[in-house]
Amino acid sequence: MSELIARASRFADRTAIVSDDRSYTYAELDRRSRQVATDLLDGRADLGEARVAFLLPPGFAYVAVQWGIWRAGGVAVPLCEKHPPPSLQYVIEDTDAVAVIYASTFRKLLEPLFYLPDTSFRPLRSLRTMEGALPTVEAGRRAMILYTSGTTGRPKGVVTTHANLSAQIRTLVAAWQWSADDRILNILPLHHVHGIVNVLCCALWSGACCEFLAPFDAQRVFARFRSGELTVFMAVPTIYYKLIGYYRELPAAEQEATSAALRDFRLMVSGSAALPVSTLETWREISGHTLLERYGMTEMGMAVSNPYADERRPGHIGQPLPGVDLRLVDEEGETVADGQPGEIQVRGDNVFLEYWDRPDATAAAFTEDGWFRTGDIAALEEGYYRILGRNSVDIIKSGGYKISALEIEEVLRTHPAIRECGVVGLPDPEWGEVIGACMIVEGTPPDPDALTDWLRERLPGYKLPRRFIFRDELPRNVMGKVTKQELKEHFA
Repeated sequence: MSELIARASRFADRTAIVSDDRSYTYAELDRRSRQVATDLLDGRADLGEARVAFLLPPGFAYVAVQWGIWRAGGVAVPLCEKHPPPSLQYVIEDTDAVAVIYASTFRKLLEPLFYLPDTSFRPLRSLRTMEGALPTVEAGRRAMILYTSGTTGRPKGVVTTHANLSAQIRTLVAAWQWSADDRILNILPLHHVHGIVNVLCCALWSGACCEFLAPFDAQRVFARFRSGELTVFMAVPTIYYKLIGYYRELPAAEQEATSAALRDFRLMVSGSAALPVSTLETWREISGHTLLERYGMTEMGMAVSNPYADERRPGHIGQPLPGVDLRLVDEEGETVADGQPGEIQVRGDNVFLEYWDRPDATAAAFTEDGWFRTGDIAALEEGYYRILGRNSVDIIKSGGYKISALEIEEVLRTHPAIRECGVVGLPDPEWGEVIGACMIVEGTPPDPDALTDWLRERLPGYKLPRRFIFRDELPRNVMGKVTKQELKEHFA
């Protein structure tokens, strides 16, 4: 990521990071990351793509360590603070991490792993303030390993190079018109491309300021909104839903002040999960902003986005970003006509290098002519792409039909009693799969027969759920996305 770090010298006296009630300049970030790199090298000329894992809260130290690993020629492996020790051990051992740098707050979480023989566990405070020569890191070298959610198997380590990351950042900075005058509040996890690339790296590439706020607290978020200092905000749909709920409990005067402040923002983005149209419309009423929806994956960063300046179409992800080639193909690999569903395949400098130590999985992820198979199904409608769902969990094959679970979910959310829902395909010997709907409701659950009659007026018969269950919450991953495989177990 030498290009990102090299740009920091242009903004030396500007504020780069705000965390723990303190501001840090780009010059301070440059100096501390250089010290971290020198410490990690410990007399060596280059880490030579050795993997260094780290478990740190969002803030200045996180960025300094991330940059320090890159400057020393290592591969950064961010760990998730919400993962239990076995999950952390899996990542550490799978990457053969030579070291784990951790904050004291995570010592107890990591202690069960201190016995691992080939990994050095180093508290953050042990890093020395050393100075020394640093290696030249070429753009084609490996930079970072992020892990997939593992919904269809064991999590895979996605390897991105410095060139991949630069391509991902460049296209977003241009498409979303980032500038040094921007200031963003980062409330997203920093083991995920959304928080790392879309927010942190784009801000620092542009000379902007990135504030950190963790853990999430709606009251503190709204206080920052009303400060008038922020220009950009990005979140997942569940966060917007929580913010809407908090807003509705505010006194009228605070609602008015909050809405006035939100209208002054330059950009608000939603991603990492499907955004319910009802949430988009409610947030637009509150903030005056039509949330910009985009589409991406750990393997490629962002690939598709609604336009910054032109129409943002609810329920659609937009058009391919500059530098990204995209096509929709059927099961035979043939390009589909407009309006027809097909698998999204992507090609470009943004696409990852490989799955770590999984050559067979890497080969299977690409077509013979070099397109990355995303496994997501979409349709092109009047120039805008619309996601129909993930082929493995969101496309339900019932009675010869291919049915989008996301479409049924969107209809269910318009029912006055239904607050949230998840739709899955359940094995059935006659139909192949039947549709199951799990719902969170306000008050008494609706009668299933009455709900079916209500749906029959809005959906064709082959798209009607056959099974309904009601729960207090839906199973979600750390990014707020419903974990459909786990949801299926609720119907057992």
